[in-house]
Amino acid sequence: MKTLLIVWHSRTGGAQQMAEAASSGAADETAIRTRMLPAAQAEPEDVLAADGYLFATPENLAALAGVMKDFFDRCYYPALDRINGRPYACAISAGSDGSNAARQIARIVTGWRLRPVAEPLIVCTRAQTPEAILAPKRIEAADLARCRDLGAALAAGMAAGIF
Repeated sequence: MKTLLIVWHSRTGGAQQMAEAASSGAADETAIRTRMLPAAQAEPEDVLAADGYLFATPENLAALAGVMKDFFDRCYYPALDRINGRPYACAISAGSDGSNAARQIARIVTGWRLRPVAEPLIVCTRAQTPEAILAPKRIEAADLARCRDLGAALAAGMAAGIF
């Protein structure tokens, strides 16, 4: 059985909701085991044991969230040249843009030689004031459906051997 590892970080709940929705979609594929791990707890062994990945993170100050960056920093060299060709996708909760976090993830996993299987899924919460940025997030149903679809497509492709 193949394993899809969903590594996520969220302070205000947005990226966590996105990761949970993706996991829910992936769960429909019975040939795939889905593991969700907070980025602070994910270790190189978890990365090595997975057959595919979904990374869910907020974009903070136009950059990849620090806790997610720490995950990549801790796991990068132990996994280097050991996970080449495995599929990945990413989901980003952003206040207005999200594209820089997506670029940072793409650059990091290019070094791992992972294969992107979907465009980055970016959900803009439009949080622009300090109060809104720090407030708990509620991801809209339509965006959660897109996250579920992403998880389902990634799991189905893995199960079918497409990627």
